[in-house]
Amino acid sequence: MQIELLAGLGLAFMIGVLCRRFAVPLPAPVRPLGALLVLALTSGFVVTQAYLAAAA
Repeated sequence: MQIELLAGLGLAFMIGVLCRRFAVPLPAPVRPLGALLVLALTSGFVVTQAYLAAAA
């Protein structure tokens, strides 16, 4: 799981770098409600992955 976390963080960092370098708008919500939606989706993914890994 550690490698997956580092790969995800690295990918997110590189997307941010490339968006800044090529002046592409950052693909992130600009309102707090949008940020909460992203947080909820990510949390659901992480919790479900942990649950399925424990069940296996």
